[in-house]
Amino acid sequence: MHYICWKCQDPTKLGATKLNKVLWLSDAHAFMVVGQPITEAKYVKQQFGPVPGAILPTLRELQREAKIAVRDVEYFGRPKREFFALQRPDISMFTADDISLVDAAIDFVCENHTAASISEATHTEIWKLAEIGEEMPLRAVLAANLAEITDADVRWAEQQRGRKRQQSTK
Repeated sequence: MHYICWKCQDPTKLGATKLNKVLWLSDAHAFMVVGQPITEAKYVKQQFGPVPGAILPTLRELQREAKIAVRDVEYFGRPKREFFALQRPDISMFTADDISLVDAAIDFVCENHTAASISEATHTEIWKLAEIGEEMPLRAVLAANLAEITDADVRWAEQQRGRKRQQSTK
């Protein structure tokens, strides 16, 4: 969260909804690409999309440590929370690939979407099937783009099964 607030220098482009989306999309994409998320966050369904369950305590901790500041403003007659990084984040625990995925998510969410449009984009079947407050496991993203199984898919799976059998008999 600290890195996202620091990277998105214009706080008018990063409200609470967009912060949640950057986190979700970064973790979901990492899970699909490398098989594990960047964070260990558990996401739950909320009105405007998936939200890390521990976001509020984490934001409070970052504020207590004077790493970020949070400002509540009015935006077109609605409340909006804006985030400011007060110091450079320590990103040493992340890989270059992690940072690249987060940067891409920041650009996608903050530069190409409004809070409303990115909320709509994250209201996938996974989100629709969950109840408000229910956990949305990242492994569910693997089923988000279901496709018909082709004969080529079946042949590939049979080849993989045959290779595993050969390896286990060696």
